[in-house]
Amino acid sequence: MEAPPRSHLRQVERAAPGGRSAMSAESVGQGLGPRPGPGSGSESEPLCPEHGQALRWFCCSERRPVCAACAELGGRCQGHRIRPAQERAEELRSTASAVRELVIQRLGLVRSLCETEEQRLLERVHGEEERAHQSILTQRVHWAEALQKLDAIRTSLVDMLTHVDDLQLIQKEQEIFERTEEAEGILDPQESKKLNFNEKCARSPLLTQLWATAVFGSLSGTEDVRIDEKTVSPFLQLSDDRRTLTFNAKKSKSCADGPERFDHWPNALATTSFLAGMHVWMVNVQNSCAYKVGVALGQLPRKGSGSDSRLGHNTFSWVFSRYDQEFRFSHDGQHVPLGLLRCPAQLGVLLDLQAQELLFYEPASGMVLHTHRASFPGPLFPVFAVADQTISVVH
Repeated sequence: MEAPPRSHLRQVERAAPGGRSAMSAESVGQGLGPRPGPGSGSESEPLCPEHGQALRWFCCSERRPVCAACAELGGRCQGHRIRPAQERAEELRSTASAVRELVIQRLGLVRSLCETEEQRLLERVHGEEERAHQSILTQRVHWAEALQKLDAIRTSLVDMLTHVDDLQLIQKEQEIFERTEEAEGILDPQESKKLNFNEKCARSPLLTQLWATAVFGSLSGTEDVRIDEKTVSPFLQLSDDRRTLTFNAKKSKSCADGPERFDHWPNALATTSFLAGMHVWMVNVQNSCAYKVGVALGQLPRKGSGSDSRLGHNTFSWVFSRYDQEFRFSHDGQHVPLGLLRCPAQLGVLLDLQAQELLFYEPASGMVLHTHRASFPGPLFPVFAVADQTISVVH
């Protein structure tokens, strides 16, 4: 027997406590009447594998479509909240449509913001280009005038040396000296900041954040970063998969010393280095209140308690660090405070060697925490330090 008409289902639903559309399994069983036999549903409808009836109801408890027999007394969904599958489908269609509209709206807003930002940057770059061009023209006029003056001085000196006798030449010594000084002054370089193109006009925090979000969102370039056991400090313990570092207050006596191992600071380097291209890796830092994450040159010293081997205190390392509630970026002893409102659970590192840019990113908020641009002098290794609990490379 086919299920009762929709008008009857509405009557059953209205009988549910509180007027809710969802109803108990007993109500469903009572409203459906005699159970149809196996195969009684239409050919186009999916059937219950247990009872062979059409899956025209939805169990809210198990969140799956069920047949009337499943909802009846003795069925697996007895006592569960049941509603018509068609209603649930309509609700999902409505939700999906609303989400689709929201996505379209937000994508439109992002596109509009990107277009506005693009136009703003292009205008700034064009203005900077025009300014530099005018500065070049001004400098050309200056040097053209300087060449004319030098030519006049040269002509005067040649004439003096050619047409005067020795006595007159001696008498003109002061004049020759003054002309020479004048020529040297003309040849002095004319420094001008106007000739320098201001690269900051091409930088956009909005586009940088969108770009970083796209890179970390796709994770298409995520590196399989592993930690080099030979470099691990005796104050650290390395996991078997070589991705997790755990701090130990006591120095391990079983850790064999070697030229590559850090012997004082709780540091470690990755096994691989990067010389070109763009590279991304993620570090789980939620369990630690004292850590450093960044990049370092292979020449980074490994021995002693001096600043040469302390991350961020030398020219060999660039790191993001946390000490309790204090966050900062450090390089060559220069520390940039970072006013973060919350402690990141994960920290993304993006190294773009073509653009000579190092970027730190928080995936949870989509925020760029810090960007550093520099001319890196050689291959860079991911570098880590931890002085509280553990940090782990995410893969």
